[in-house]
Amino acid sequence: MAAAGLALPWLQTGCIRNRPLPRLLASRAPLPPQFAVPLPRPPVLRPVRSDDKSDYYEMTARTAKLPILPGLTTEIWGYEGTVPGPTIEARQGRAVSLKLRNELARPIVNHLHGGRTPPESDGYPTDLILPVSGWDVAAHRGMSGMAGDPRARISQGERIHTYPNEQRAATLWYHDHRMDFTAAQVWRGLAGFYILRDEDELKLPLPRGEKEWPLLICDRSFDRDGSLLYPSLDRALLERGGVEPEYMGGVLGDVMLVNGAPWPQLEVANTRYRFRILNACNARQLELALETSGAGPREFVQIGSDGGLLAAPLRHKTIRMAPAERFDVVIDFAGVPKGAAVTLVNRAGTGAMAQILRFVVAREEKDEATVPERLSTLEPADASRATVTRTFDFSYQGMDRQGMERGWTINGKPFDAARMDATPKLGATEIWQMRTDFSHPLHLHLVHFQVLSHSGRPGPYDAGMKDTLNLGAGQTANLLIHFAGYRGRYVFHCHNLEHEDMAMMANFEVV
Repeated sequence: MAAAGLALPWLQTGCIRNRPLPRLLASRAPLPPQFAVPLPRPPVLRPVRSDDKSDYYEMTARTAKLPILPGLTTEIWGYEGTVPGPTIEARQGRAVSLKLRNELARPIVNHLHGGRTPPESDGYPTDLILPVSGWDVAAHRGMSGMAGDPRARISQGERIHTYPNEQRAATLWYHDHRMDFTAAQVWRGLAGFYILRDEDELKLPLPRGEKEWPLLICDRSFDRDGSLLYPSLDRALLERGGVEPEYMGGVLGDVMLVNGAPWPQLEVANTRYRFRILNACNARQLELALETSGAGPREFVQIGSDGGLLAAPLRHKTIRMAPAERFDVVIDFAGVPKGAAVTLVNRAGTGAMAQILRFVVAREEKDEATVPERLSTLEPADASRATVTRTFDFSYQGMDRQGMERGWTINGKPFDAARMDATPKLGATEIWQMRTDFSHPLHLHLVHFQVLSHSGRPGPYDAGMKDTLNLGAGQTANLLIHFAGYRGRYVFHCHNLEHEDMAMMANFEVV
């Protein structure tokens, strides 16, 4: 963990009110040209077998060398050696059994983000999968995530995760969740889509097939030789988690990747397309907009959120996205002349980081898809159902954890695997009031929630069922949470991954 005391100069120059800001890590390699490579579609993982209730998958986390930048190769840590990892396509009511093998040289943890998952398969941060090549537990007893948690489930080489899929259709994703090293290991490539479908969604006349795309957006930085740059305190990712003090507010890259390609381009028809957009950045906030050459302005028709379809579509000219949020949108390219471009831009960025992805209308086709005015049935948020109200304050303040004098805390405390911060009852409904001193994307494992208020009424991007809330500096939100699914221990945390690794995480146990 970082020793980040008040005397350090970056606390005066790189923070607001003594809170460290996200900081740009500049690449040493030349930046690639924009819109010069095609948008890749992540491969779909196929089950090794199926029966009447379940589909069985096998996947390996390993290193690979990929040509991300022109003329260079980049070693990544990838599921099946790809970035993103392969997409898992699941169906409601059919369980997925995933055998994950770890051929990396470091422990990993796998979390299905947005999944209603039994605790033994959720990816608690100390539930390590050790390398298949061997790992001397005694030699690394002091390693973050190895000490102080007698409840940790440690596996040698591989683990079988069970995902029951007893939840609504939604855009989920899986990623590494190793204690204190999540940020560094996700930065190296350990993330992928998990798309859950159900019969109700399949009946809707939405774009599908080649006109439905997952878009994993992330920023990264590269060294001169093409390797990934990241300011870990322990570059070997062995003993000491966290980042160099000046990056404690979050690491920003200067190359925008979509599905692993830098500033790619996609040829489209003049019809509707569905895009499942994921902000997979460690710390970068996005403000998406569409800029068009040769036609009028475009808008996003939002049809889904983190937890699945909305009750009815919403129209946005811009969409603000925090890390880990998903927005399921339809973009209509009708009226855009053949050969004209529509660019997905980031109005929260400057220079090259204000650009993300370019669509070029290459052909004319008949549009077979529509967006119905009614998408799904959602139970209205009724605060009277809540029996307990809890308050959690997310702040940067004094603390004492592995040499840190100040850090990111919840209710003034750094993460402790042995401390339980809430014990909701299975089947109960509660209100959790979340308060922040800084911008924090707040994520809860196991559950989805509805936003009752967000510094007033719910904001334009709070609709539907959420598992991650984009809470700005000084804001307060009230979340209505129904604790269904499973008993057991789970975590909630900031999904700025540097904040999470630097102690902004807490436990709850469903009892």
